[in-house]
Amino acid sequence: MRARYLSLIAIWGGSFLFIKVGLEVLAPLQVVLGRMALGALALVATMVIRRVPLPREPRLWLLMAVAATLLTTGPYTLFAYAEQRIPASVAWSCNATTPLFTLLIAMVALPDERPTVARGLGLVLGFLGVLVVFGVWSGGDARPDLVGVLLGLIASVLYGAGGVYLRRYLSTTRYSGLAISAGQMLIGALQLAIITPLVTAAPSHLPGHVVLAILALGALGTGLAYVLQYTLIRTAGATLTSTVTYCIPVVSICLGVLVLGEHIAWNAPVGAAIIIVGAVLSRAVRRPAAAASPPLGSLGEPAAVAAVAVTRVAWVRGLG
Repeated sequence: MRARYLSLIAIWGGSFLFIKVGLEVLAPLQVVLGRMALGALALVATMVIRRVPLPREPRLWLLMAVAATLLTTGPYTLFAYAEQRIPASVAWSCNATTPLFTLLIAMVALPDERPTVARGLGLVLGFLGVLVVFGVWSGGDARPDLVGVLLGLIASVLYGAGGVYLRRYLSTTRYSGLAISAGQMLIGALQLAIITPLVTAAPSHLPGHVVLAILALGALGTGLAYVLQYTLIRTAGATLTSTVTYCIPVVSICLGVLVLGEHIAWNAPVGAAIIIVGAVLSRAVRRPAAAASPPLGSLGEPAAVAAVAVTRVAWVRGLG
């Protein structure tokens, strides 16, 4: 269990690094297409090994198409474009706001989500952390690119909306979280396979380290990581699994500095820490013992947001 936990931290901590490396020669849409195609391949291979069936109902595939747009093609593309303008560590800080946006949208869209003092304090603190990351008190050249930060925050809004959408429309399906996530990844890969050749040109040269980065991003960060996270929920519980989120920034920031040579101002890690504290407070809600299920939007990575939201019912029923 410890090896899975540490592997998950390392893989997700390196995701934004892999995106940055891929962008050296690939267009953002090409990075996302490679990520999703390899991720879909890894998830489908896992389904074949475990003999898990894909959904068959056309209506369910339509619902998954919406989820794929909210949780994969939309935010993956936005983050790829964001990383053309901001450091990987700042992109991760934007990603860390996902639980906050999830809670905001859930309080509006889901009748059983009620505002509390702790949630309100967590939301305020989390979004103050965003202001710290952006360095609102400093001059133009001393702060991250505004457009890049906004792209990252919009991606997190889509993650939040996608998590709530999954809970509302897909959490009661008889299919496993693995099947739903694989279906979403297949749909997203198909969407990008149609769009990408129309708006981008194939690179004339593809260095080996870029190929390895895309392989790692897709097969590991988007495929294997989900399987590890799904297994951890079953064996260690959702609460322990969700703490992966709070360890990722250490890996992400260190990789950005050591591998990419990024200059990290003090406000980026401090702001990220404030965002995480806000996210923890926003999740501090009372639940009946029988409803102790995987928390909605508890993990920062998109595959985890989807998986936790979809598997919460199956996990409680012992079907995961």
